[in-house]
Amino acid sequence: MTNSQQPSGLKIMVIDDSSTIRRSAEIFLTQAGYQVVLADDGFDALAKINDHHPALVFCDILMPRLDGYQTCALIKKSARFHTTPVLMLSSKDGLFDRARGAMVGSAAYLTKPFSKDSLLAAVREHTANLA
Repeated sequence: MTNSQQPSGLKIMVIDDSSTIRRSAEIFLTQAGYQVVLADDGFDALAKINDHHPALVFCDILMPRLDGYQTCALIKKSARFHTTPVLMLSSKDGLFDRARGAMVGSAAYLTKPFSKDSLLAAVREHTANLA
C-alpha cells in the first residue's frame, strides 16, 4: 500500500477510561503514522477537541461522569465537529447498544478488545475522503 492510500499524519482522538485501551490504540495508530490525542473521559475529550481538531474520534461508551453516548451527542451537536466521524468503542456488542450509538450520531461501532487490523481498517474507512 502506498502512502497516498493511507493518509498519514491525521489526528485521531481516543476517548477511553481504560489506560490499557488508550495505550493499545495509541501504539497501533502511531505505528501506522497517525497523530494520537488521548482523553480519559468525555469531559477531558471536550476540553481537548477544540485545540486538536481530530479527523476521527474513537469513544468508549461506559465512562464515568459523561458516558460515550453523551460525549458523541455533544460532539455531533457542535457546529465545528458535526461532520467528524465518531466511532463507538464497547465491550458490549448488543443490537440496542449499536442502535443507541447510531441515534446519537456515531459512524460505526467497534467491539473491544479490538485488533490492530480492525482499528486501522475503521480509521481508513472513515477517513478515506480526507486523503
